[in-house]
Amino acid sequence: MPRTTLLRQLLQQRHLTTHEAFAAQYDRAAERLAELDRDPRLASLQVSPRQFDRWYGGELLTLPRPDACRVLEHMLGRPVSELFSTGNDGDSPHDRDEESSTAQQATSAPPPREDDENPLDIVARARQLTASNADDATLAFLDSSLEGISSRYEQHGPYVLRPQARQVRQLAHTLLDGRQPPRTRRELFRLAARASCLLGYMAVNTGDFPLSEAYCTEARDLSREIGDLDTELWACGTLSFSLYYAGRYDEADACASAAVERAPRHGQSIRLLANGRARALGKTGDRRAVEQAIGQALRLSDLHEVPVGLTSCISFEPYGRARTLANAVTSHVALRNTAQVLRDAEHIDDLVEHSSSWSRSLVRLDVATALLQQRRPDIDHAMALGREALRLCGDTPISSVYQRSRDLHEQAGPWRDHPAVRDYGDEFRTWSSQPAALAMASSAS
Repeated sequence: MPRTTLLRQLLQQRHLTTHEAFAAQYDRAAERLAELDRDPRLASLQVSPRQFDRWYGGELLTLPRPDACRVLEHMLGRPVSELFSTGNDGDSPHDRDEESSTAQQATSAPPPREDDENPLDIVARARQLTASNADDATLAFLDSSLEGISSRYEQHGPYVLRPQARQVRQLAHTLLDGRQPPRTRRELFRLAARASCLLGYMAVNTGDFPLSEAYCTEARDLSREIGDLDTELWACGTLSFSLYYAGRYDEADACASAAVERAPRHGQSIRLLANGRARALGKTGDRRAVEQAIGQALRLSDLHEVPVGLTSCISFEPYGRARTLANAVTSHVALRNTAQVLRDAEHIDDLVEHSSSWSRSLVRLDVATALLQQRRPDIDHAMALGREALRLCGDTPISSVYQRSRDLHEQAGPWRDHPAVRDYGDEFRTWSSQPAALAMASSAS
C-alpha cells in the first residue's frame, strides 16, 4: 500500500502525479543545478517510470542515489530526509497515528515555493550577474598597454606597434564576449574603442584608408554606446584625417564640422578644427573659412590651457598650440599664403626641432613648398629642406611624408634641370623605393 510521504503530497499539490509531468520538471531542475554547480553530469540524470512509481509510492528501503537527491532537493526545496520520511500505512494503530501526525504536519507546513523561488537559485543567480571575466588588474594592463603604444609611436612607428595594438583590441573584444558588471563592461568598451582609434590612425600612416575608415567607425560607435564623448571626437578627428589623405577633402571637412557642432567647446575640437577643417578647407581654396577655423582652434587652446609644445601626433590629449600652428602652416601652403607659412614656421621652429622626426620632416616639406611658391623661388633652399625631410623620416615612411615629398617633387618640375632639383629627385626615388613607400604609392594612385 502506498505511503503518504511529503514527496507524494508536494507532487499532488503541483499536479505532478504522472511520470511524464514529473520527468519534465525533474529534467529542468537537473539542467539548472548542473549550470549552477558547474557539474555537467547532473544534466543527463533521468527518472524511469519504475523509479518514479517507487518514489511516489514511498516504496524505498534507502534514499535515492546522491545525485538524484541533489536534484530533488533543488526541485522541491526540501531535504530528501523530509521528502521521504513518514509512517507506513500498516495495520497497527501506532503506525496509523504516526502517519496521521505526519500528514497533519505536512498540511500545516508553509506552502511549497515556486520553481523560481529556490533560495540557493536566487543567491547563485545574483553571483552570476555580478561575476566578471575581467578584473581591475586586467583593465589596468590594457590601459597601460595603450598608453605605452602612444608614448612610443613617434619613435617606433606603425609597423612595429600595430601588432601590439591589434592584440589589445582582440583581448578587449574577447573579454566583451563574456560577462561583466556594468562598470567593467563600460571600461572594456572604452579600451576597445581607443585600441581601434590607434589602429585607425596607424592605417592612415601606412596608406590603408579603407581600413582606417573601418577602425574609426568602430571606435566612434563603441564610444557613443557608453557616452564617451572624448574618445568619440578623437575617432571622428582621425576619420577626417583619413579622408583628407585619401583626397576626399569635402568629406573630411564635413566629418570634422559635424563633430565640432556636437561639442564646440570641447578640447578635442581643437584638433577637429585645425587638423580636420582648416587643412581640408585649404585644399578647397576657402580662405575665409580656413582663417575662421584656425582662429577658433587657437581660441579654444587658450580656453583649455593646452601645452605650448608640439604634442604627440597620436596622443588622446587636446592639441598643443604648436601642433595647431603646424596644421595652420599646412593649410596656408594649400592656399599659397607663402608669407604666412614662413612666419608661422619660424614661430614654432624651436619647438619643432625638439619634436619627432616626422613632425620635423613635415614642417620642412611645407616650408620647402612655400619657398617654391614665392615670386622669386628659392630652389636651392627648398630642395635642401626636401632632402633633410627624407633623411629625417629615413626607413620609417608614413603616408603624410610620402604625399608631401611627392608633391614637392612635382612642384619642382619646372626646374628639373637645376642641379638641386635633380639631387632631390634622385634621393626621393631612392627613398620611395622602400616596400612601405611603394605600398603608399599604390594606394595613392
